[in-house]
Amino acid sequence: MNIFTIIFYQPILNLLVWLHNVIPGNDFGWAIIALTIIIKIILWPLSGKSLKSQKALQELQPKVDALKEKFKDNKEELGRAMMELYKKEKVSPFSSCLPLLVQLPFLIAIYQVLRDGLQNGSLNLLYPFIAKPEAVNTVFLGIVDLSKASVAMAVIAGALQFWQTKMLMHKKQPNIPGAKDEGMASMVNKQMLYVMPIVTVFIGASLPGGLTLYWLMNTLATIAQQLFVLKKRPA
Repeated sequence: MNIFTIIFYQPILNLLVWLHNVIPGNDFGWAIIALTIIIKIILWPLSGKSLKSQKALQELQPKVDALKEKFKDNKEELGRAMMELYKKEKVSPFSSCLPLLVQLPFLIAIYQVLRDGLQNGSLNLLYPFIAKPEAVNTVFLGIVDLSKASVAMAVIAGALQFWQTKMLMHKKQPNIPGAKDEGMASMVNKQMLYVMPIVTVFIGASLPGGLTLYWLMNTLATIAQQLFVLKKRPA
């Protein structure tokens, strides 16, 4: 057994099975939803910090573009000017990435747990105090079989992805003289606004429904977090 399994995979698997055992109805879908909420709460400080940094960097982009235009022939001076800007605005260009990197092992473990499902092989990793379920009901709400792909849930996940991305882009960027790249940056942002939901639908429709349900609920939880975190952020 490798260290990744011990630290990440096994605890998440045991938490999912425990939730399946204690939530009335033995519905695998409710266990996945509960797991999503618990993981989101655990990672709340990291993902919240990433959201704030991502929004701050987006709002700072026109000023960065202006500096790129001003010092386009002097890379060394551009570097110094950008570092001074980041320092003045108290923003780090890497601050939005580091929290996501810390969360990555959790996301990989969740993916593997839901990919494997509650199969006999994976149940051998249960802790002694976690009861092994005799049967797993993978039909969520008596409608969706979470062991099979669900196009409907993939479409819902894509729509939520669109909403989540739109929330971070709704504010019109200020027009800063010299920022000729602002139009290009805006175009790229708009492309991502539509590309990411399409990718979400395409991938989600090919995954087992349990994974798509987690993706859907995680996006919904992220939207709730964005509403809470960004609303509290001072203007």
